[in-house]
Amino acid sequence: MKKSAPSPSCHPKRIVITGMSVISTLGDDLGAFHANLLRGKSGITAWKAPVSGCFSRIGGDMSAYDMGAKLSSLGRILPTAVFRRLGKLVHQSPRATGIGMLIAGQAFADAGLFGVKIRPERLSAILAGPYLYDLYKQANWLAFASDPDDSDVALALKEMDTDALACIMEVLGINGPCFSTGGACAAGNIALRTAMDEIRYHGSSAALVVSGFHELTPASLHSLARMGALSLDRFDAEPGRASRPFAADRNGFVPATGAAGLVIEELTHALGRGARIYAEVLGVGINTNSSRNPTPQAEPMARVMELALEEADVDKNEIDYLCAHATATPLGDLAEARAIERVFGARAGKLKINALKSMLGHQLGASALVEMVACVLQMRNGVLYPTINMERRDPEISLDVCANQCVEYRPDTVMKNAFGFGGVNSAAILRRYD
Repeated sequence: MKKSAPSPSCHPKRIVITGMSVISTLGDDLGAFHANLLRGKSGITAWKAPVSGCFSRIGGDMSAYDMGAKLSSLGRILPTAVFRRLGKLVHQSPRATGIGMLIAGQAFADAGLFGVKIRPERLSAILAGPYLYDLYKQANWLAFASDPDDSDVALALKEMDTDALACIMEVLGINGPCFSTGGACAAGNIALRTAMDEIRYHGSSAALVVSGFHELTPASLHSLARMGALSLDRFDAEPGRASRPFAADRNGFVPATGAAGLVIEELTHALGRGARIYAEVLGVGINTNSSRNPTPQAEPMARVMELALEEADVDKNEIDYLCAHATATPLGDLAEARAIERVFGARAGKLKINALKSMLGHQLGASALVEMVACVLQMRNGVLYPTINMERRDPEISLDVCANQCVEYRPDTVMKNAFGFGGVNSAAILRRYD
């Protein structure tokens, strides 16, 4: 059996991924998610929920997602007592909290942790992105304006990020550290690093990382549209063509909803219980632009990739696939491309790269974790997903972005970029574990 490279000497505890789950417009199980990405399917449609007066007309809409069907499917893989707790809390909770619990339960089951003897205080849970309840709060504000007693009596508790965490802890019986991290679109990478620290430095044996399910209100969508951040008008009649990372005619990102979960463990703990190991997490780099202005900056992006390489103790020439943040904004994609060229030099044009938001849209705080699940699936299946909608590549970008078709290729060491509003930059490095 091939052994993965030794861990950096400064981090004697090696961290591996043993469980994954996803809920997205392209599927709510790993098999369907992989199959739809592989064939280049777009998850972008017209908004199904009312967005009256909003400039935004299209997105990755999951307003009709059947949580009941997903809950029922989990009944086949969860212990009876866990399933009963999950069902009760899902029915009592805001939609975003319910999605978080479904994601957490499936990732925990995928890791095979039910029935494993772990002291509850040695389990941690980190929520990536605390902004979960925009639509729930808006509905309650409208109800309150009509009649104060029509709003949810438990609103003050259910709108807190601790409520989602408390529900996850109750369902899974976790007693260790549980808290949320911010970081906007970089939240997933930041939460992953935080969870790694809980294992490396604070005694956790395993940690669950769950992304928030962020549904934007029409007011927020309208604001992003007025700021010039969203793709507007041109592809409203053909939503699947609207998200166009690295293309010459890209004109903004397409917002979307989704969520993902990872279970990570210390390697010897995972091996000791005979766990299936998806991949090893080598390190995560984080920095900022020192500016509130959301204009992307190539230099800090390049530096955070270098920080990730230093953290992981990996030479840049070992990176053989890069999953780009690539939101399809004119400035953002160009800045990231220039940052990649700055870090990888002459090799940048030969590095395999793709932009999964071409199919998934931009899932905001969930995007990094959803795309990280996709990174692992690509490593394990020996294929890279296409970057769709590349009729004509931006002439200023000379990267190999797997334009319009999947590529048979088995990467060993992967970089996942994630850059957030507020100037937060991050990059994570994973390695295939055989």
